[in-house]
Amino acid sequence: MDPIEMQTEKVRTISSKTRIYYGLASLGMAVVSGIYAVLLTIYYQDYLGLSANWIAIAMVIYAVWNALNDPIFGQITDRTRTKWGRRIPYLRFTAPFFALTFSLVWFAPENAPDATQFAWMLVTMLLYDTCYTILGLVHGTLLPELSESDQERGKLSIVSSLFGLLGTLLGFLIPDFFRPKAGSIDVSMLSLQMSMIAVGVIAAFLIILSSYNIKERREFSQVDEPLGWWEAIKSTLTSKSFIIFVTANFMMTFMFSICMGAVYYVADYVTQAGVIPLLAALFIPLTIGVPLAQFTLKRLEPVVALQTYLLVCGVSLIVLTFLPATLIPVSIAVFGFGYSGVQVITYLLLGQVIDEDEVRTGVRREGSFFGANALVTKPAQSLAVTITAMALAAGHFVTRESNAGVIFLNQPESALFAIRAVMGLIPGVTLLLAGIILFAFPLRGQRLKEVKQEILRMHQEKAEKLETLDAQTDIGGTL
Repeated sequence: MDPIEMQTEKVRTISSKTRIYYGLASLGMAVVSGIYAVLLTIYYQDYLGLSANWIAIAMVIYAVWNALNDPIFGQITDRTRTKWGRRIPYLRFTAPFFALTFSLVWFAPENAPDATQFAWMLVTMLLYDTCYTILGLVHGTLLPELSESDQERGKLSIVSSLFGLLGTLLGFLIPDFFRPKAGSIDVSMLSLQMSMIAVGVIAAFLIILSSYNIKERREFSQVDEPLGWWEAIKSTLTSKSFIIFVTANFMMTFMFSICMGAVYYVADYVTQAGVIPLLAALFIPLTIGVPLAQFTLKRLEPVVALQTYLLVCGVSLIVLTFLPATLIPVSIAVFGFGYSGVQVITYLLLGQVIDEDEVRTGVRREGSFFGANALVTKPAQSLAVTITAMALAAGHFVTRESNAGVIFLNQPESALFAIRAVMGLIPGVTLLLAGIILFAFPLRGQRLKEVKQEILRMHQEKAEKLETLDAQTDIGGTL
């Protein structure tokens, strides 16, 4: 089916400058979140020797905190009214605290009791997540807000994804340069810790820089009257389109988090060829595939395109579980190409959900939907860390800490299969289920066309009201 055509003369375009600066913010956040995803379990379980039970408890509490802060901050941003807009101030003023809290995660006392290390892990994670929640919410909400067109949103998503991929790649590489290596007698954490501080500062700078070069659409903050808190919650949770989207997105987020957290384990213990070949196998197809996703979007509706990419990803990961170690990079390459489309397309669907809600309520509420989405999907990251830790423990994985501070390469077969399952089988099956669930997503065909045309009409009306308000203000100022 052909993608939905819109009245192009009414659609807002997004400039190349805006795309670049939006992408720089993606880069900053992706470097930090990439490091956090791949290194957290290794740092606390393998390097410090914190037990899987303590890690699981920390992740449960962390998930509860996520459940509270994301929808709250989402609604707060929707209701914010300042001369800089409703989103930009949060990018600008949260970034320094983001750098600080991220750095503190990696300074846990090395020889302290488990309870002390647990407390440090928990408190720093909660502080870091609060900052990341605010930044991720406001950055994400700008994507569907800047244009009505899936094609324009897709172009912005492609640039953001390319910068994000670069950031994620750096998130893999930077710890590998500075972390203790297999066979090394140097078990000091100082070089790793200093690199984390540098990463945090640079990320904050990029986010602040972007905040001065992205302009919000004023009609949504100056014309729209915010819904009441309960009304906003009710409207969000009664959207069938949103419920289906967020269910599938939970599965996709879980998949990506658990895969990324297992890459170092696969490199160190299964292939034993270093992490660089695996990263190359993943990121080269990813980088090639991201711009190609635009051609897919020209031929398929976003939801159909996403289902196709999920099928490729799921099958490739399931196959990976049973391949010889030498062929694992091939499976990862196929997965990487499939995941390129997932990166680009996923939040285009959420943009459609937000459009549909604006037709229902008359109010633009990106923050509420991104907050509610994070309420569901961020616990997937916690679950991924917990599953990884528990699977390795069940497979009798021998930690570095229990081996006198040296990485133990001769792992039992049960531990090696646990690593393969965490990287392949578990996320692969989850991805296939996500694709099946999306068959129930209602925003496709004629329904999607109707929503898009009504959104164009409403936005034109709001822009005209803003012009009237501005004219009245100018007249008042001259009197």
